[in-house]
Amino acid sequence: MNNALVLEFLRQLRANNHKAWMDEHRADYQRARVAYTQLIAELLRGAATFEPGLAPLAPSDVMYRINKNDRFQQSDEPYKRHMGAGIKRGGRHSPWAGYFIALEPGGETYIGAGRWMPEPAQLTRVRQEIHYNPTEFHALRQAPELLHHFPKGLDQSQALKTAPKGYDREDPDIEWLRLKSFFVWQAVPDTDVLRPDFPARVLAAWQAAQPFVRFLNEAMMED
Repeated sequence: MNNALVLEFLRQLRANNHKAWMDEHRADYQRARVAYTQLIAELLRGAATFEPGLAPLAPSDVMYRINKNDRFQQSDEPYKRHMGAGIKRGGRHSPWAGYFIALEPGGETYIGAGRWMPEPAQLTRVRQEIHYNPTEFHALRQAPELLHHFPKGLDQSQALKTAPKGYDREDPDIEWLRLKSFFVWQAVPDTDVLRPDFPARVLAAWQAAQPFVRFLNEAMMED
């Protein structure tokens, strides 16, 4: 595992984010990609011990492309500034909740878990589950082990300004029913990414989030 190689390549890419540079440094990119693949392979093996449904996945099933998707492009840069992976049942593009990691220099690396912006039908089912089982939901989002690894708790940056259709604005759980994403994450400084125990720390964070991820996936399942 060579996370230093990955961070150094991405640091150079950030300063030279255009096709001509990438074409000239394709071999450097491939070396960094191999190093990142090794990290993801190790994380997949570890995650499968507490999420058996991940066992059939290979790194190629969960790693995102470094090329930006034109539909979401907000700058002229053709490449992402990070290398990322979405480790969830069915692979990176599946609709399920899961586990996420993106390496990016400058303290922009992050570890995450949950479901970011679920599809409308899934979002409806998650809200119903919170409404029917608020005690379980609050116990999971406030679990000491989860908050140890994700001190900020559930990300509340994506939320409706008012109550979702069918819910009372005075509902005691309205703060959570308004959410459009159900996700926890933490930023990781470069020094920690370079530590030998970084994979173990990622896996510990993901395992702490596993009960919350399971709650989301069970809620999103169709009857």
